[in-house]
Amino acid sequence: MNKIDFPNIGITFNIDPIAFSIGSKGIYWYALIILSGFLLGLLFVCMTCEKRGVSRDNVWDVALIGLITGIIGARIYYVLFALDEFNSLADMFKIWNGGLAIYGGIIGAFISTVIYCRVKKISLLKMIDVCAPGLLIGQIIGRFGNFVNAEVYGGETSGFFGMSINGAPPVHPLFLYESAWNALGLIVLLLFRKKKRADGQVFCLYILWYSAGRFVLEGMRNPSYILYAVPGVIGISQVAAAVLVIASAAGLIYLGKKRAKKR
Repeated sequence: MNKIDFPNIGITFNIDPIAFSIGSKGIYWYALIILSGFLLGLLFVCMTCEKRGVSRDNVWDVALIGLITGIIGARIYYVLFALDEFNSLADMFKIWNGGLAIYGGIIGAFISTVIYCRVKKISLLKMIDVCAPGLLIGQIIGRFGNFVNAEVYGGETSGFFGMSINGAPPVHPLFLYESAWNALGLIVLLLFRKKKRADGQVFCLYILWYSAGRFVLEGMRNPSYILYAVPGVIGISQVAAAVLVIASAAGLIYLGKKRAKKR
């Protein structure tokens, strides 16, 4: 049971990470929240895909395959940069003990989507554009899984949104910051896709927006949650975010210019 206070707002939560049990097996709120984010994001994409030239059947295929490859990619990414945390090879497969990295998940799902689109001979750029808002919806909701687990928070703060965990000094609620940033990003994406100049630009904007926010928030994390590229200086996720900001901005410009040349 975790006691989470927002002292400046006057709100207190007493949260058991286990939502309910089936026999002796506990079902965690974290898993239910992640699943809810996935399903709501998928529902939104299915409701909007066909008028943008992508069939629902293809969206379902991409989502279900991407869910599996995304989990695998997220785990591999985390394990590669945190080898010292594992005592045996078997421990590396115990994802229920925690340890999934969002960038690994995106990479894993993206690779399977590329392969699927090539095999089915459908437009990759249209597919990822259609899916981008759904990804943000999943991330908006999914970050609350960190809240119920009382994990992935920032350094101490006296700010208005300071969050106290089990009586400790208030810290930055990074889950809330990132969720709010992604919610704003969802609005931006939905407005932008009505005026995009080329397929693929919506996905590029998604990567740009998410990575820019992630670069800032990673720097605010409690050091115990940072996988460092340079110890005490910059995290691996910040390096990845910086690279993706540059790459996605270049992709956004390139796709627009390529489309303009064809006209």
